[in-house]
Amino acid sequence: MDNGNEIRDFLVTRRARITPEQAGLPAYGGNRRVAGLRREEVALLAGVSIDYYVRLERGRAPGASPSVLEGIARALQLDEAERAHLFDLARAAGAPATPRSPRRSAAHQIRPSVRRILDSMTTTPAYVRNAHLDILAANQLGTALFSPILTSAAQPANSARFLFLDPAGPSFYRDWERQAQDVVAMLRTEAGHNPHDKGLSNLIGELSTRSEQFRTWWAAHNVRFHRTGTKLLHHPAVGDLTLTFEALDLAADSGLRISAYTAEPGSPSDDALKLLATWAATLDEAGQP
Repeated sequence: MDNGNEIRDFLVTRRARITPEQAGLPAYGGNRRVAGLRREEVALLAGVSIDYYVRLERGRAPGASPSVLEGIARALQLDEAERAHLFDLARAAGAPATPRSPRRSAAHQIRPSVRRILDSMTTTPAYVRNAHLDILAANQLGTALFSPILTSAAQPANSARFLFLDPAGPSFYRDWERQAQDVVAMLRTEAGHNPHDKGLSNLIGELSTRSEQFRTWWAAHNVRFHRTGTKLLHHPAVGDLTLTFEALDLAADSGLRISAYTAEPGSPSDDALKLLATWAATLDEAGQP
């Protein structure tokens, strides 16, 4: 990615969404030529010169200090994920294009202890994914729950490919649009954090080429942390499920994360998960995948 363009587009989209009134500035009469804040208004709120802010927005201010970036984050009312993204982009704009150490990306590289943790979670569907959203390993219930993704024609098994390239995506995810936008924001966050990841660039290029919707949402430059939340699924074997997920980073394996899903005890979704576990065990005993 072109780091200069990335920081420019990110800052432009962030200031376009904030009105002077929201920023606590007086609203003067007349037509404004830009949506949201002007560059000089951001500079005023951030406590930097207009010239410096313009250079920064153009990706031409390497070495921006943390205090300057904090000022801009406050001026643009950035949330936690957006603030971290701004720091990542600024760091990349001022650093040589040196790739980071390669991350684990193949299923056979999942450590045995991680595999045992997954398999011990017998009543909780769980899987391990990497920063590209590839599903690298899953326990029995996780394999059953996410079988539409794992058996999708869009391979290797990847949440983003399934959402945007598999016709079954909108059927499996009942809130497909929200989930799809979350995935785009997650990939955008990772691209800012690791801009020279060739595998990630290839995935983004593939999705941009094959999905107009992905291209549209990618251009919005939204970023998001995906640590906990709710998934609304429709499984072909057990019907609708409403599940809460927790994302657990593996500190010893950079970029790898366990995602685990639970249902409210006694709820229809809890009953559906129990039915799914029985179904999966029956298939396993019969030797069926």
